[in-house]
Amino acid sequence: MLIPEGKVALGKLAGAIAYGADVVAIRGSFDDGLRMVREIAEIHPIALVNSVNPARLEGQKTAAWEVIDQLGEPPDWLCLPVGNAGNISSYWLGFRQSNHARMPRLLGAQAEGAAPIVLRKRVDNPETIATAIRIGNPARWQEAEAALAESNGTILAVSDAEILEAQSLIATLEGVYCEPSSAAGVAGLRKAILAGSLSPEARKIVCVLTGHGMKDPDTTIKQFKGSDAIDPTTDALLQRLEVK
Repeated sequence: MLIPEGKVALGKLAGAIAYGADVVAIRGSFDDGLRMVREIAEIHPIALVNSVNPARLEGQKTAAWEVIDQLGEPPDWLCLPVGNAGNISSYWLGFRQSNHARMPRLLGAQAEGAAPIVLRKRVDNPETIATAIRIGNPARWQEAEAALAESNGTILAVSDAEILEAQSLIATLEGVYCEPSSAAGVAGLRKAILAGSLSPEARKIVCVLTGHGMKDPDTTIKQFKGSDAIDPTTDALLQRLEVK
């Protein structure tokens, strides 16, 4: 397992270690790591299971069928984060193969510091708190652009502040704790609504959350502003809670 040094959420790294992965840190980005494993997979019998593996998209596309099963039909819009662009490509593949006459429009969201598809150019040093989408050269770039064009969709960039705000709203309003990267799709939807760029006839909108918050608890903890410890008395607790 290749990881960019110091750039992987500890929750994800812990899982890999628990399963006995050989973790190799590189002084580079996720894009550097992907380039390296693609090169080595061409000359050694190593299975590459990243988004470039066609079998991965074949599995991921079934999530689109699950959405249709739950709603009874495709939604008007499907919103999701875009990093390596595997999800947006596979969901569109699934919708296309569902044989429904009406297809959803896709809304993809990239982090402002890692938005190559939005900027239409590679980002050499991507940076964002949303670690899962901190990618400057998506493996499924062409497929993502095709999916957006075919669905008459859109892709936009959201700031880290917008991502964190969406993550907080999802947790407090819906009771779902997702990782920052997952919240990017909701942040993108909010931005599109505020900009008035979403079609007014849209009634069924699905936002895909791609990862649990415990995959990246570090970011949440860093945002927490605690207070000083109190004495172990009820009066101190009431004073802390400002209860009279």
